[in-house]
Amino acid sequence: MACSVGDFGADADAGGSLRIGELAERTGVSARSLRYYEQQGLLRADRDANGYRRYGPGALDTVGRIRELLAIGLSTDTIRDLLPCAQGGPGLVFCDFSCGVVERQMAQLDAEIAELARKRAALATFTHVMRQRRDQDRALAEMALRSA
Repeated sequence: MACSVGDFGADADAGGSLRIGELAERTGVSARSLRYYEQQGLLRADRDANGYRRYGPGALDTVGRIRELLAIGLSTDTIRDLLPCAQGGPGLVFCDFSCGVVERQMAQLDAEIAELARKRAALATFTHVMRQRRDQDRALAEMALRSA
């Protein structure tokens, strides 16, 4: 079960709201990405009478948190569930859910690191064998030239 700290991304106070271009400028995130976050259920926008998106002041922090969680490799599906645990300051709210997500992510990274190490070792073996063959081919070519 996901954390339930409350709604995120928009604020009913229209006085502190930001249009999409303003939010993009202040966060350094493209308007296209902001629309994607909204589509994925990560960010909520209210609409003006003319249909323009309006984001509450909490959207600045929410976008920062989304970027932070994306940067550590979480999927948008996981972030959607985890985002309420990321409210109210740095880090995550400590709960069984957030700890489980972080632990599973670390386990996945450990498995990926092990797989990359295995692939690197295989490439190192290939490189070693190729160098040996190159050296043997050079030696054979030199012997052939001397005997000719």
